[in-house]
Amino acid sequence: MTGTAGSLRLIPQTGQASGVVSLDAAPANTWVPVPGTDLLLPVAGLYEVTADVQGSIGGTGSLTNAIVDARVFDVTAGAAVPMAERRVILFTDQSAEPVVHGVQADASAAALYQVASPTTVRVEGSWRTDAGATSGRALWAHNFRFKRIA
Repeated sequence: MTGTAGSLRLIPQTGQASGVVSLDAAPANTWVPVPGTDLLLPVAGLYEVTADVQGSIGGTGSLTNAIVDARVFDVTAGAAVPMAERRVILFTDQSAEPVVHGVQADASAAALYQVASPTTVRVEGSWRTDAGATSGRALWAHNFRFKRIA
């Protein structure tokens, strides 16, 4: 082919990934990458990035502020994507009984994100508990996706 049509290059307009990570081995208040969720925003432009996530946390007895958070992180820039952090779980139970807790919840984070060059983004998770012992901390990124807008 010659001319303009021969030099056209198709650029992906969308992308999608998913993954899961156990947060049990990570210290509290530490952001942990969700394996399998690295997405390449292929060219400069404005993108809508959306992460549909599910968190899990468990414990026994009294718990204060058992928390699981998720965010979209720009790996290329080394910074969180603005307005793309969500509290997935906030659970408190002041029961004196040795009740076993298991909490799961879903959240979505979506943001418009402008990039100046090809950029890799991913989902990360974090946890913390103000009082009490927790376990079974995990974050699933069921549907992490982007759509190029401009």
